[in-house]
Parts: sequence; structure tokens; C-alpha cells
Amino acid sequence: MERWQKILSQSLTKIDDLSKRFNIPIEDLQGLDKEFNIKITPYYLSLIKEKGDAIYRQVIPDKSELIDDGEVEDPLAEDSYSPIPSIVHRYPDRCLFLVAHACASYCRFCTRKRKVGDPSKISLKYIDDGVEYIRNHPEIRDVIISGGDPLLLSDDRIEYILKELRNISHVEILRIGSRVPCFLPQRITTKLVRMLKKYHPLFMNVHFNHPDEVTPVAIKALGRLADAGIPLGNQTVLLKGVNDDPLIMRRLMQKLLLARVRPYYIYQADMVFGTAHFRTKVQKGIEIIENLRGWTSGLAVPHFVIDAPGGGGKIPIIPEYVVRMSDEEVVLRNYQGKTFRYRQSSRNGKLTIEEITDMAAIAMHNEITS
Repeated sequence: MERWQKILSQSLTKIDDLSKRFNIPIEDLQGLDKEFNIKITPYYLSLIKEKGDAIYRQVIPDKSELIDDGEVEDPLAEDSYSPIPSIVHRYPDRCLFLVAHACASYCRFCTRKRKVGDPSKISLKYIDDGVEYIRNHPEIRDVIISGGDPLLLSDDRIEYILKELRNISHVEILRIGSRVPCFLPQRITTKLVRMLKKYHPLFMNVHFNHPDEVTPVAIKALGRLADAGIPLGNQTVLLKGVNDDPLIMRRLMQKLLLARVRPYYIYQADMVFGTAHFRTKVQKGIEIIENLRGWTSGLAVPHFVIDAPGGGGKIPIIPEYVVRMSDEEVVLRNYQGKTFRYRQSSRNGKLTIEEITDMAAIAMHNEITS
């Protein structure tokens, strides 16, 4: 057994242990383990500073999960786009390949909680069927390997999947989605990354929601992946009481960049049954983007998206920076709320020196008087 597997085997999984550790009345926890698995790695547990903090809320079950607030089990209609158990084929040139049912720790807001943790729904026995489906669909050029968490499989099993996919001529891009660098960074061994780098172009999307998760241990794990030439992107979920604060989100994005991870998405929380207590208003996500763009590096500004209910795909939600637009000019608002005018060209895209000078003068005037 490898070190990371020993750490994983020591995870907190019992309601009684949770009740004692955090002084939670046992009646507040009863039934929650039936709704969704409980598992928290010792490493992630050590990041909890106090009961109810941002780390605590992500993994400690809450009786609010039992409240029916109109959400559904499969809000993204993944099952409708699943021709076989291991594949979700929703977009034209890419598919999701579900290869592992388990996660290092279980997020209480999980979109796929109807399947995750259930070996009868996401199983190794469906892997070969998934490879065959991809082989028979030449339009698929990009495969996102997910689950559960694929990095909880053995190195040999991961390599088998990557090798099989690399042998399909029309598959150009491989991506792995994993929260292991956040929940169990000890899993990112030199042996693992040495194997992964054989299958480029290989990308990895990781999942960090709060700056306190970007620890020295996590940064070391991310560095190993980056050193292997694996481009890293981060997917964050906007969560009430966790990261619904522009300054917290800005610090998270800045720390990720320092760890060589490019912020990729901020997701509006999906309408999953039992997660209403995590969902913010969409306006909060727009506010966060407005407090990132211009106030920090453009590299630190991810896309804010809603994964549309019913399987409509990811739809970007952006602040309105165009105040007014006509054939003559565009009036723009910058990150500070100041307005600027951009004159539309009427000469096949060519502006005179006089027009450029006029535009600069108007911009300077706006800067002075705003």
C-alpha cells in the first residue's frame, strides 16, 4: 500500500466520529450518510480552523441537505446524454468519460451525487465500453476523464485508460478532472507524473474553492504536475459561506496563479437536490468578476458560467461593459465605472491621425473629469 492510500484509509467516514469531533448533536446528522457518502481525508480535515468555516462547510454534512427546495438529482440532464453508463456526450466534439466512482473526500454540493460513491453506477467494468464508444465516434477529439476522481485509480489503471485513448487516431486532447491535489495532494507522486507526461497533450482541471486550500503541500503537488508539462486549470464553485466574497475569490485566484494554475471557471452552483443552502444569487458571481477584472491580472480572471439546467451546456455570464453602441461609436464602461468612447470606423477599418488624436483627447478628458 502506497503512502497516499494509507492516508486515504484513515479518512473520517462515520457520523459518530463527526458528532464527537465537532460537537454536533447526533440527531442533526442521522440519515445524512444515507443521502450521500461521508468521507474527509485527514489532510483536508486538518485545514478546518473552526466549526462552520469555509473548509468545514464543504465536507461536513448538514441537515439542510434533507430539505426539498425544488432542486433535482440530475440538474444538467447528464443521464439524457449518456448513451452508455460511462459516457456523457453533450457537446459536438468532446465527451465526458466517467471512470471512477470514488473521491478522496465528498463535496456536500456535488453535482453528480446521484452516482458518485456508487460502484454500480460508475464502474471499472464500463471502461472498455467507453473506450469503444469513443473509438466509434470520430467526431470526438477531446475526452474529459472524470468520475468520481480518476486519480484515485491505481497508476496502472490510469495508464491503461490513457494508453487506450491515445491509440484512437481522432482523439487529440486528453483532460483529467480531479480534486485530489486539493483533498489528497500526497497522491501526486513522482511516479504518477512520470507516467502522465507520456500521454501529452494532456491537461488537468483541478478544483480549489478557497485560498486556505492552496497550502504549501498542495502547491508542491501542483508543481510536480506543472513540471511534467501538464497545463493546469482550476474550476471553482461559487458557494454561500465559502467564497461568496470578492476579496476571498481574488486571493484564491492570485494564489492559484502563484502555483502555476490558470483560473478557468467559476461555476454558479448547480440546482442539485439538497444544496439550496449553498447557492448564491447570480448577481454575486457578476459582482465577483467585476472585482477581479481590472483589479488584478487578467490571468486571474476566470469565466463565470451557469451550466444550464436541462443540458444546455455552459453559458458565460459577464458584467455589462458596453453602455451604448451605434454605427458611429461605442460607449464603454471600464472596471472603475468610468466611461470611454470608441469611434467606429467608416473607412474600411482605417482611422486618420486626426481621429486617433481626438479619441485620445476624449479619453483623457473622461479620466480627468470622472
